[in-house]
Amino acid sequence: MVRVVSFLVGGLNVAVLLLGLYLIDGVLPPGCGGGLALAAAPALAGIRVLAMIGTARAQHATADAIARRHLDEAAASVAADAVARHEIRVRYKRWLWWTRFGMAVGAMQLVGAIYLMLVIVRDISNERRATSCFFGQDEADHVSKRALIALFLILSWVVVVVQCFTGSDILRWRSFYATHDMAWKAHYREVFDHGIREALCCLGRAKYLTVLEEDEVYSVARLLGDLVAYRASGTGHLELLAGLALLQKNENLPHLQTDLTEAPLNLMQEAAILHPFAEACYTGPLLDVGRNPILFPCAWVYRQGVLTPWSRRRRPALDGDNWWRGHAAAFLRFVHIPAAALLRGRVCQSKREAAYFVVVLHDKKTVVIGVRGTETPEDLITDGLCRECAFTMEDLDGLVNPLCLHPRIVCEVNGLGWVNGSAKPDTLASLFDLL
Repeated sequence: MVRVVSFLVGGLNVAVLLLGLYLIDGVLPPGCGGGLALAAAPALAGIRVLAMIGTARAQHATADAIARRHLDEAAASVAADAVARHEIRVRYKRWLWWTRFGMAVGAMQLVGAIYLMLVIVRDISNERRATSCFFGQDEADHVSKRALIALFLILSWVVVVVQCFTGSDILRWRSFYATHDMAWKAHYREVFDHGIREALCCLGRAKYLTVLEEDEVYSVARLLGDLVAYRASGTGHLELLAGLALLQKNENLPHLQTDLTEAPLNLMQEAAILHPFAEACYTGPLLDVGRNPILFPCAWVYRQGVLTPWSRRRRPALDGDNWWRGHAAAFLRFVHIPAAALLRGRVCQSKREAAYFVVVLHDKKTVVIGVRGTETPEDLITDGLCRECAFTMEDLDGLVNPLCLHPRIVCEVNGLGWVNGSAKPDTLASLFDLL
């Protein structure tokens, strides 16, 4: 089960440990100030070996739990499956923390190697003086001590360089999963699940990091894990990318269309009128980053109405807006419409619900529903889980009689996009109440 490179890394660390102990005992004189630099390398090498043992045990427990669950998945009950999945997540987290502890020790080994090299270089300049630690006045053992210290310094750097290219795995995952698709899918499902949660935590969404039950992040990770099922056949990531590149290179280029038609003027005018509303849906800092690359925080604070909290009551209350109703203020200021024109909307996001704004333009006899695209980490999750779906009159669930509407209104309704989990009947009800 153990990787060959793991034996190499462990052997090098043991060699650094033994050689360092010998140098401390037989080369350094008592009271030498450079002893700390020489003692740090073998001490870190010993800690690294212990970290490798702990990582191997945690990796073994994680892989064994995943393999046992998915080899006997058909006979497991729903309760047993939930318990097994919780056990897998806990063991995976434990393995992840052992891995990061080993990476931290490796970083400290790099710092220790640099410090040891600086101390030895400084000591070489003082080798003829009484303050020399590594090179004494005795010429008989001068050459042998210099060779041992040079070997120790080289070994310290070799360990650091080799650990940078070997990765954190101590055991071979294939020794547990073999060619079972479900085991590989479950493994990479945990990899993507923890990676996405930590990325969301770095973006300010720490609540996702402590969730153990199935949620939208787990759904995205399950989808991505299914895409990596090729690992069961022994195919590596680079091999798959190389194959995709060859397929793209060998396929015929599509014929370019030369007989392009000009867009109708009325559609261009309508797009020019509605485009500001599409931009205004991005009520966060993203709306001002491109326009004010340096002072966008100040522009965002002004647009959110933070400086005018006394006017909050004149702004419409959106679902999930902050206390001073800043998202409503940002939307209204960007499109330059009165507060009465914005009837309702939603900016909070839970369970893959998209943010939207409902605006009535009385002068143009138009109702505009603006659905925001990708702005927040929750939008990224929605993008990963959404699917294309035709919006039909049956989706209105009897909210409106199509025979009573103007043909243009029916055409506009049928042209709306539908995102899974985003549209709500109350939004459509409010729209047709206005009509």
